[in-house]
Amino acid sequence: MSEITLRFAKHTGQTPGQRFLLFAGQALQPGVPCAHADAPLALRPGHVLHGDQEEHRVLGRVWWPGQAQMPDAACWLLETLVPAPVGLEDERRLLASRDGFALAWITLSDKGAAGQRVDASGPLVEELVRAAMPVSLARGFVLPDEERGIRALLMQLALQDGFDLICTTGGTGVAPRDVTPEATLAVIEKRLPGFERAMTMTSLAKTPHGAVSRAVCGTLGGAVIVNLPGSPKAVRECLGALIPALAHTIEKLQGDPSDCAAV
Repeated sequence: MSEITLRFAKHTGQTPGQRFLLFAGQALQPGVPCAHADAPLALRPGHVLHGDQEEHRVLGRVWWPGQAQMPDAACWLLETLVPAPVGLEDERRLLASRDGFALAWITLSDKGAAGQRVDASGPLVEELVRAAMPVSLARGFVLPDEERGIRALLMQLALQDGFDLICTTGGTGVAPRDVTPEATLAVIEKRLPGFERAMTMTSLAKTPHGAVSRAVCGTLGGAVIVNLPGSPKAVRECLGALIPALAHTIEKLQGDPSDCAAV
């Protein structure tokens, strides 16, 4: 837990659910709900900034367009959970803490992205992960089966935002539009073949069609990336095979020095 000093713009952080920008080393932006810190901030999705009477949660990072020949600035996007009472000083000290992992799930579906199909698999991923391990933040995305878009989002979530676990669902077969494995292979740094074998074995125990899956698992930065099938039933089966090892894998990836033999 660390303490940071923020200067809030007028009316920022005083409404439940309000989204605002947090800049470090940049001036407050007029007309934009925002806050400012003089020093660089070591924040990640799921961090909560809390004081005696307020709470705000970090959702991710965005780029804010520069003005008057100034370069664009990377800043944090926050959401107000507990609004600050009216009348507090603009400059306040808050504590930053993070309990649990940040999860992002991505459903790959042309029909889902077009609003022609209700997504059940992505929310199921969140439900299963939350039931098995502490989650500080979960965000969901629905994308069409476009390889470049998938690659871009994976890199944003893992390297720019700093999510711990990224689960995709859909696009792991051999249909012409199934490109999730290609997108994942293009960005991961270390492959996790044991994860892939565990899912294949689980699927084959249910159906011979499990052999068709091309799902890829690996790491990028401090994130574990897992390709899951598209159907809710297969998501439950395959993710269930990995859940016992997920927290341990993320912790070791992010530098946990404890002895694996003691786990």
